[in-house]
Amino acid sequence: MGDIIGAGIVAHVPTIVLPDDERRALNNGRESTLYTGLHDLRRKVFDQLRPDLVIVFDSHWFTTVEFVITAHERRRGLFTSEELPRGMSSVPYDVPGNPPFARLVGKIAEETPDCWITPIDNEHLPITYATTNLLPFLQGPEAWISLSLCQTAEPSDFATVGRVIARAVAESDLRVVLLGSGALSHTFHPLTKLRAHEAADEEHIITPEAAAADHAVIDAWSRGDHASVLEHLGHFMAYKPEGRFGHYQMMVAALGGPDCVAPGRAFSDYENAIGTGQIHVWFDRPASGWTKEAS
Repeated sequence: MGDIIGAGIVAHVPTIVLPDDERRALNNGRESTLYTGLHDLRRKVFDQLRPDLVIVFDSHWFTTVEFVITAHERRRGLFTSEELPRGMSSVPYDVPGNPPFARLVGKIAEETPDCWITPIDNEHLPITYATTNLLPFLQGPEAWISLSLCQTAEPSDFATVGRVIARAVAESDLRVVLLGSGALSHTFHPLTKLRAHEAADEEHIITPEAAAADHAVIDAWSRGDHASVLEHLGHFMAYKPEGRFGHYQMMVAALGGPDCVAPGRAFSDYENAIGTGQIHVWFDRPASGWTKEAS
């Protein structure tokens, strides 16, 4: 029987993969904790857990009529971002996958009412930097799979997908880490103003109200109060969380949804990225289990 051994919300901002001098220059000469935090996460968590598989809920990969899960034996190539080719250009990636697990997810989805997840192994399937930007920091010998965010999905759909992932893990023999790759509030400053807001300081978040909403979520995570985050999701949507917070919704559903009681520990400060709210938060598996029912 497989097991979800840990989970996290991680930021994939382009600055983390910039050369050191450029990254610090954007932050008034200081290092970003989003950069150092991923190194810490590898050393303090991944190297200790040694997962067999990492599943990335990828907030940059939008599909329309279904969710898609990567089913390749291996994805390799050179990645150039259509969004920011100046900062992410011809970046090599080499990612072993797990086709049997992806097919198992597809099979369980077929058996689940109102659930559409298709495994795809096409060699030309694009990859996004919500996945690739994590690799230099976190990738080890384990397999990595990415799962899309369906842009027509509603909260009930994200929850269903998360539960399907949990069942697939349980039916496997794998030790699995889940990563929700994406931001909190996600509104950029206008082009003519954004260069004045590239530093990490919270004062550069798009509005004080957005920052306050982000802090409310982070505080609830720190207490393991996922029920509160999900209950107030409608309110948080006013601050346009990245990917409609699908990366978090799927991740937490796999951990038990509103019954999940795993407290989060921050692996970075809360930082600005040209108006958006970013942080790394890790959720350890409680000794008594992910949910109240397990404890």
